[in-house]
Amino acid sequence: MRRQLLAARTLLTSEDAQTAATALARRAMDLPELASAGTVAAYVSVGREPGTRPLLDALRAHGVPVLLPVLLPDNDLDWAAYDGADSLRRAGRGLLEPGGTRLGERAVLDAEVVLLPGLAVDGRGMRLGRGGGSYDRVLARIERSGAHPALVVLLYDDEVVARVPEEPHDHPVHAVVTPAGVRRFTA
Repeated sequence: MRRQLLAARTLLTSEDAQTAATALARRAMDLPELASAGTVAAYVSVGREPGTRPLLDALRAHGVPVLLPVLLPDNDLDWAAYDGADSLRRAGRGLLEPGGTRLGERAVLDAEVVLLPGLAVDGRGMRLGRGGGSYDRVLARIERSGAHPALVVLLYDDEVVARVPEEPHDHPVHAVVTPAGVRRFTA
């Protein structure tokens, strides 16, 4: 399933991807959770992932502090503040990461909204990630802490599917934002 979803993304033109990123930002900024968030944990999209750059800049323009992940050697995630596109640095695996002070793996626990990358989500709110386990660790850390941020995944319209494979450690998300709109789940 991952291979098929990734292959479909490679067929998108740059123009299609940019149009979708703009629509995603507009839809996401309409979420009440984002409008009232004190801190949002997000990520910088790469390649043909649903684009996050317009959303990151919209959040920053609205004065919302944004945390971005920094991939650690063991695939866990540290976090640092987003200080604009000029503050991003090239990192391993083609990623872009914030160049500022590292805040530690637990910094995500202060976020009221966590925007998650993914490849698909199903009607139950189960998210299919890329398989590296980084966000599984983040979600487990959040659960252990007792924090309850809104978990939101950003996808293309055709990536909301009937069913994704599920592992015992998987966590459902609260909402998916696509260029066409928002779908909520009871997580």
